Amino acid sequence: MGKTKTAFVEVKEEVKKTSLDELKEKRERQAAATKAKKAKEIHISGLKGGQRIKIIEAMPAEALAKAGEPSFAKASKGHREPRVHSKKYNEVKAKVDRNKSYSVKEAIKLVKETSYTKFNGSVELHMATKKIGLSVQVSLPYSAGKEKRVEVASEETLKKIQGNKIDFDILVATPEMMPKLVPFARILGPKGLMPNPKNGTLVPDIKKAKQVGGNTITIKTEKEAPLIHTVIGKVSQKEEEPEENLAAIIKAVSKKQIEKAYLKATMGPSIRLKV
Repeated sequence: MGKTKTAFVEVKEEVKKTSLDELKEKRERQAAATKAKKAKEIHISGLKGGQRIKIIEAMPAEALAKAGEPSFAKASKGHREPRVHSKKYNEVKAKVDRNKSYSVKEAIKLVKETSYTKFNGSVELHMATKKIGLSVQVSLPYSAGKEKRVEVASEETLKKIQGNKIDFDILVATPEMMPKLVPFARILGPKGLMPNPKNGTLVPDIKKAKQVGGNTITIKTEKEAPLIHTVIGKVSQKEEEPEENLAAIIKAVSKKQIEKAYLKATMGPSIRLKV
């Protein structure tokens, strides 16, 4: 028989962590993370549930100087971003002195010069009045654009409305015709065609009704603001035409009721009027 050799091998015992130890370490890590998070938090009174504060590191003075004014991708709620005008607009705007109030003649001439559209734009009038609720009817001496078709209410008119063949822009009626028009109020009302004394379309007799022409317009303030917006002519018209239309409107509204007035082309800068 051969000799038997005996070898001594050192066995290192691996110590395994118990589940209790692992749980303890996990809790310690979570506690440390929570503590670090709280250290960065800032309390500001007035915050509501769900609101958070984002911490931004201060920008060094040198970097801030290079960066210039900050730009914002979106405007905050309730605030509008400054409107960016075209190069053409800025060129024509330079012709208008913002600190000057122009006479009607000067303003209309300037409206024509500062209109930069290829189409025949309108001459717009914008006024701030002393009170809300102003409403007057004005017969303009010249057309302010598209001439309106006037219909004097008759039995023939009733047939048109019944057949849904409304081919007029203004409906004028006498008190005698009103009871016959009342059944059609749901059709005429939404279109602004129902005759009423406020806009001058309810007249005492037929002669008065026929005097209401296609250049008759209603000037009124906005529902919730003392502002009037209307058109007094086209840029292509002779200067005296929108000038006389404007004079008729100012007379109807009364100078005493007007605080500010501006003229402008459809696409052009505002020109302050000397009222």
